Amino acid sequence: MADLVIPPARHLIDGEWVPAREKGELPVIDPALGYPFHSVARAGRQDIDDAVAAARRAFPGWAATSPSERGAVLRRWADLVTLHTEELAGLEARDVGKPLSGGRLNAFIAHDIIEYFAGAADKLTGVTLPTRSPGHFGYTLQEPYGVCAVIIPWNVPMVLTAANAAPALAAGNTVVLKPSEVAPLAPFALAELARQAGLPPGVLNVVTGLGSEAGAALTSHPDVGHISFVGSTATGRAIMRAAAGNLVPVKLELGGKSPNVVFADADLDAAVPAIVASVTENAGQNCYAGSRLLVEASVQDEVVARVAEAMRGVRLGAWHQDLDMGPLVSEAQYRRVLGFLTEAPRAGARLVTGGGPAADRPEDGWYVEPTVFDRVEPGMRLVREEVFGPVLAVQSFSGTRQATEMMNDTDFGLLACVWTNDVSRALRLAQRARAGQVSVNQFADSGVIGFPFNMQKDSGFSRGGGYAALREYTQEKAVAVRLLDSRDPD
Repeated sequence: MADLVIPPARHLIDGEWVPAREKGELPVIDPALGYPFHSVARAGRQDIDDAVAAARRAFPGWAATSPSERGAVLRRWADLVTLHTEELAGLEARDVGKPLSGGRLNAFIAHDIIEYFAGAADKLTGVTLPTRSPGHFGYTLQEPYGVCAVIIPWNVPMVLTAANAAPALAAGNTVVLKPSEVAPLAPFALAELARQAGLPPGVLNVVTGLGSEAGAALTSHPDVGHISFVGSTATGRAIMRAAAGNLVPVKLELGGKSPNVVFADADLDAAVPAIVASVTENAGQNCYAGSRLLVEASVQDEVVARVAEAMRGVRLGAWHQDLDMGPLVSEAQYRRVLGFLTEAPRAGARLVTGGGPAADRPEDGWYVEPTVFDRVEPGMRLVREEVFGPVLAVQSFSGTRQATEMMNDTDFGLLACVWTNDVSRALRLAQRARAGQVSVNQFADSGVIGFPFNMQKDSGFSRGGGYAALREYTQEKAVAVRLLDSRDPD
C-alpha cells in the first residue's frame, strides 16, 4: 500500500504537487489546541489559471474515455479510500476538530459515494423520442460540461469532496476543487488517492486559498463550464453573480435551520438521542443540523428535560480522545457562537443547560457547552439564523396545523424531521413541508441508498446525491434526424 503524504504548502495541479506562484502559504490550525500543525499553499489568480488550464487540457481525453473505464478508475479510488480509512479519518478529525469516530464515519460515507458513482458511470443514458412519422428519428445525449469548479466548506470535507467530484468525474468532466483553507487536508488526501488509482493528470486538481482571492478567481474564470458551491447563503448569492458574467450553470447547497417536530405520540426513547446527536454531531457545524426543536405542548416539559439531561452528558474532547463532541473549528466560529449564547437570554429565551464556553476545556481549545434554550420566540435570531454550533432552540405547538406552520416558518428549506406514530399525520407533514428532504422517525437519510440531497428556498437548489447528481453534471443535447430514402436496392 502506497504512503499517503500531503506535502506542506503545495497545490495538486496536473498530477503534481506545486507551490503557490504568488501568494505564499496559509497555516492549518488544530482547533483543539489552537496552534498550526501543517500548512497549505495560498492560491492567487495565476494558480487558478494553471489549475483550470490543466483541467481544460485533460478534458477531451477524459470525456472520450469509455464510461466503463471511468467507472473502473473510480472503483479503484474507492478501494484505496477503504485501505486508508484510518489515515483519512485522522486528517479530517484533527483538521475540523471532530472525534476520530466522526472522521472515520465520513471516510466510510466518502467511500460509499465514490463507489456508487463508479457503478453509475456507464449507466448515464439519453432517451429516444416519439416522432410524427416513421421517416424521422429523435434522441437525446447527456454530455459533460467540461471544467467544473467545486468549492466546499470545512465541516465535512471528505463527504463533500466525494459528493461533488465523483459524479462530475463519472460523467466525464474534469474538476478544479477548492476546499476551505480552514480544513483542506482530507480533500488533498482524497485527490492523492485518486491519482494513485489512475486518474489522469489534470482531471482532478486541488487548490487552496482565501475565498476573496482563489474562490473569486475560480468562479469568474471564463474557461469554467459549471460551478458547484457548498456554503453560506450570502456567499451563494455572490457565486451566482459571478457566474452570471460567463452564463455558467450553478449548483448551490447552502444553509439550513432544520426542525425536529415531535408529537405527543412519538417514541421519545428513539427521538431524544437522535435530536441531541442532530445538533451536537460535528459540534453542530452542519448545514442540516437539527437546531430547531418543535414539541407538542402536552409533552414539552418532558422532552425538554430529557434532551437537556442528554446534552449535559455529552463528553467533550480533542479528536484523538474520540469522545462525543469536539471544539468549534476556529476562533472566529467560537466567537460567533458565543455571540448567540449571550444574545438569546437578553431577547427572552430561557436557558435550560449550557450557555457558554465549556468549563473544563483546554486553555486554547474552542469548546462550547451543548446548549438548550426554551421559550424561544419566532422572531429571535436564534430561530431565524444559522448558529453552526451545538445550540438548540425549543418552541411548542398545539396540533398538526400549527406544527406545519412553525415547521415552514424559516427562510431555509433543507431538512425537516417528523416524530410520530401516526402514519397519516407523518405523510401529510411530509407533503406540506417546504423542504428538499423529509425524515420520519429518524434524523436525515439513514438507511436509504442514493438519497437525493435536495433543498428549497434559501438553502439553494441541487439534485446532489443519488443518480440525479449525474444529470446535474451533464447537459442534454437533442438530436433530430430525417431519414432519407435508401439508395440501396431492396
